[in-house]
This record gives sequence, structure tokens and C-alpha cells, in this order.
Amino acid sequence: MLEPGSFLAELSPQDRADLEDRGRIREFARGEVLFQEGERSSWVAVLLTGRVKAFSNREHGGEALLAVRGPGSLLGEVAAIDRRPRSATVTTLEPARALALTAEDFMGFLRTHGAASILIMKTLCERWRDADRKRAEFGMFDATGRVAERLVELAERFGVPYSGGGGKSVRITLNLSQEELAGWVGASREAVSKALRTLRADGLVETGRRRVIVHDLQALREHAR
Repeated sequence: MLEPGSFLAELSPQDRADLEDRGRIREFARGEVLFQEGERSSWVAVLLTGRVKAFSNREHGGEALLAVRGPGSLLGEVAAIDRRPRSATVTTLEPARALALTAEDFMGFLRTHGAASILIMKTLCERWRDADRKRAEFGMFDATGRVAERLVELAERFGVPYSGGGGKSVRITLNLSQEELAGWVGASREAVSKALRTLRADGLVETGRRRVIVHDLQALREHAR
């Protein structure tokens, strides 16, 4: 199922068919690298199934998680457009399928499909706004607040109803480790572990090995703010 608002979900049926005619389907195992930060690559991917993470390597080790993308997302388009090295590494979080196009075929598609070009601009603007919002969070929230914000985002995008929580609980289906969550909120693993303990003590979440259940999404959203 495509993510609502994603590039592929927003394309018209005819534009989508034209795009698919220009590419080929590729399969990826969990943990496989699609794009490597700093490399010069000549292809673009449209995610069909599965989820991926985009991250940058920190100067002193570890990953700074930049984004999580789901089905329908366009990947690698910036490097195809500006012809500069990749700005992030993209790896799969689970087995995935993607439509792969050469940069030339992708740019040819944009030249002949104006609506798709406008959709690209809209997508990039949304990503810039999201990046600005996350940067602002560093000055507004402590680690617990930032963890709560990311759990709200994950629950809204990747949550499914959880029957064991009295009707309001949501299970996050995307499995992120505490290290990955720490890289996303810009905190240490210890700070994230402490934040999760606080949220558990407040009865807002339940956690296990790569499992998070949000018991009251609205309460968690209010807690984050």
C-alpha cells in the first residue's frame, strides 16, 4: 500500500504508467544499500514496497538518521537533478521492491510530464519544511520531547490499531533500534533509553525488543509539546 501523499500515490494513472515503462523492477534484501553518501550515481528509485532509511555518517562515528521513507517515495532524485554526489546513504529496513530508472530516463520523464515536475517541487518543499521543523525542535524540546515527537510521527505513518490497549492503542509497525532512534533525534542512546523509561512510566508507551506500542496517541502528542 502506497503512503498517502507520496510521489507515486500523487501521480496520475497515465503518468504512472509512462514512468513504469521507463524503468525496471529491482528487489532488495533487508539492510541492502541503495545509495551511498558521497558517491556519484546515475539512477533514481521509486519505492514500491518496503521501507528505507536515509542517514548521514557522523564525523565521530554513528549515524544521523535523516528520514524514513515508505512505499511510493521517490529516492535519489536530487542527485539526478543537480548531478552532485549523494548527500545521504539509503538502506532498506526490510525487504523492498523499487522501480529503478536511469537519471537520463528520469529527467526525460520530467521534461515531458509537467505535473510530475510540479509534484517534485512540492515534495522537495515538504522535505525542506520538515527539516526546518526538526531543527527547531532542538531548541524547543529536550530529548524526551524529541523522542515523543518522533514516536508520534511513526505512529501516524506506520501505526496499526492494537487490540490489547483498550481501543486507543497503536502498534508501530516500523522496527527501529534505540541507536537508530537516537540518531534521528540527535541524542545519545542513553538519553533515548531514559526518555523511553519516562514515557513508559507515564503510561504513554510500551516497548520491547524493536517494538513500540503507543497507548494514547493524543496524550503522547500533547506530552511532546
